[in-house]
Amino acid sequence: LDSPSVGATGHILTMACLAEGTTTIQNAAEEPEVVDLANFVNAMGGVVRGAGTSVIEIEGVSSLRGTTHRVIPDRMEAGSFLCAAAATGGDVRVTECIPEHLTALVLKLREAGIECETGPDWIRVIGNGRPRAVSVKTLPYPGFPTDMQQPLTALLTTAVGTSVVTETIYERRFKHVDELRQMGADIK
Repeated sequence: LDSPSVGATGHILTMACLAEGTTTIQNAAEEPEVVDLANFVNAMGGVVRGAGTSVIEIEGVSSLRGTTHRVIPDRMEAGSFLCAAAATGGDVRVTECIPEHLTALVLKLREAGIECETGPDWIRVIGNGRPRAVSVKTLPYPGFPTDMQQPLTALLTTAVGTSVVTETIYERRFKHVDELRQMGADIK
């Protein structure tokens, strides 16, 4: 792949699991959702190796069988609640999440002065006053996720000082800025 893409990696992986021969995805997305998809395919009798790394190898099989699989918690949904709590001065504990999947966000929230506690399957955010301004740059996993850029940008409109947000994954991700401006945000 020219650049790591969760969608492209997932589509190639699922198509290749029933294709003849071996397919190798180089520069594959390393996101937890790709690992979860590979675990699901493997539970159905597929052969996927290397999920979670930049090189994934898929050996095609003739058929897949049924299985039971619990999808991993949605880290973007959890992260959105955390940002909302921080922006509104709330005290929110998000349960049944995987804190390791949200490390980049938690580190950025802490850098902004927001109190964050984590447990084995929960994260608590305590919004205690206005956050400090921070700079953030979106990157492929395990970097700061592009899908969390919008909730964090909204949170940063309440920060003391000037924050800088750099989007490197999806240039149209800033479409929300005009809406935030209409609500009085000072964004350039």
